Amino acid sequence: MAGISLNPGRCVRQLSTYSICDSCVSVCPTEALVRTQSVPAINQALCVGCGGCAGACPTEAISVDDFSATDFFFAFAASDEQLISCRKNVPCIAALSVDHLLSLSLLKDGLLLDTGHCDTCDIASVCRPQFEARAEEANYLLEAMSSSAVITLEPVGYRDPEVKQEGDRRDFLRTFNLKTLAEGKAKFEREVETATDELTHHLLDAAAIAQLRTKTLPDKRKLLFTALKRIEKPAQYHVVEGDALTLASQKIMNGDLCTACQMCYRVCPTGALTSDMKNAKIDFDAMMCVRCHLCHDVCEPDALTLSPSFNMKELFEPTQQRLVTFRVLSCDECANPFTSLHGERVCPRCRIEEEEARELWGIGDDE
Repeated sequence: MAGISLNPGRCVRQLSTYSICDSCVSVCPTEALVRTQSVPAINQALCVGCGGCAGACPTEAISVDDFSATDFFFAFAASDEQLISCRKNVPCIAALSVDHLLSLSLLKDGLLLDTGHCDTCDIASVCRPQFEARAEEANYLLEAMSSSAVITLEPVGYRDPEVKQEGDRRDFLRTFNLKTLAEGKAKFEREVETATDELTHHLLDAAAIAQLRTKTLPDKRKLLFTALKRIEKPAQYHVVEGDALTLASQKIMNGDLCTACQMCYRVCPTGALTSDMKNAKIDFDAMMCVRCHLCHDVCEPDALTLSPSFNMKELFEPTQQRLVTFRVLSCDECANPFTSLHGERVCPRCRIEEEEARELWGIGDDE
């Protein structure tokens, strides 16, 4: 039985304990993913390899052992196919994100999603609403792009002529995955691991720590960039409802509430939020945003909010939006640059040192 792997260096929950992201846990149909204080733990024995968690993860921190959405994208885009089926080319349609569905639909002038096996599938009650919602979002964006492409869901009920007998969901996924399993020791060890009922917890090693410090755009967004460059731009850019999107967002910054703490752009996993060497501004690139919500989770004064709308122009002509600009001065004490929110002439560090010194000396503020 195939399992899943989680890269803690890509998980937003590892970037901050304040993260509320539970995308993978909430969509798992077998409760193979378990919430912890940091990244989720995995019970491989419960995993059926459907890939729903990988399709939901905003940063692609989760991967399925025997299915790569990126590899599938290139193979499917190069073929004459329009049908995507859990009995043909994916473990479950839920393994594909909105980015994948939108990109492929643009390149293939539409997609056909096979729902013909959902009625007899024991995980469809959880997985089907996922891919239906993603298809609906992709269609909403296609319409806003004035594209003729449409994603259609039909009960095709595709059956592989090479598969003579139908088993349960686990039997099929095992048959599907064994077609691509690597031979030898690695295969054996993975089979043993997925047979255990113990939770797999994830610890940070040097490589994962290095990844946490690196801003990385997920492959699915790079694929969307590629697809958008291959189609004609709309004659008119429409503004759509921001709440209807999970793919990206536009943001609003309340400059009066922002404390210039730098947390939002320091934890942003993709580099959608950036500043300069002096930390004198905060810029935002909507097309780099994967809507992981982490920047909002770490913003204590709630200065950063989601815009109620999204301009489709950002998909075709991405721009950097200036959210806020700060006044940067040289500290009168140490001469280092600092953000002066209210005209202060002394940086916070020197101010704290002065307060501590006065306390040690027994000097009050009024002396």
